[in-house]
Amino acid sequence: MECEICGKPVPEHNPIRAKIEGSVMIVCKECSKLGKIQKAPPKPKYVQQKNKRQPNKPKRNYSRNDEPSEELIEDFDMTIRKARESKNWSREDLGKKINERVSVITRIETGKMTPDTKLTKKFEKALNIKLLEKVENVDLNQFINSSSGERTLGNIMKIKRK
Repeated sequence: MECEICGKPVPEHNPIRAKIEGSVMIVCKECSKLGKIQKAPPKPKYVQQKNKRQPNKPKRNYSRNDEPSEELIEDFDMTIRKARESKNWSREDLGKKINERVSVITRIETGKMTPDTKLTKKFEKALNIKLLEKVENVDLNQFINSSSGERTLGNIMKIKRK
């Protein structure tokens, strides 16, 4: 084992760990003076064997079908605010209807927060609006014959101009 600063050998049975400039490193005796010496991390009392599977948690295989099929619309914040105002509801009223805090609704309406799928569905149901749109799968093979011959993110993306 070598010192992470100067490269001198460090004893493997008792390495010195020092916090230097915010990073914990394994260092030699001389370099340990540059920072604060750290205690060795405690050894775990119980180590779970990797071969055993827990009976309650079935192994899950993920596939392309697990990708989201719906996506939040771009101007969700304005849509939510306009729908709420059209019903003459305050943010407090909407919060009570969907069981959510007013601060969360304020942050979503100002665009500072993006709602998760569960919250988005609550907004859709309470305000009778559509916030999720279907996402079609893109066949990446159609982009192989681009000008450079390589697939890039710019070749695949649809850029929405305002």
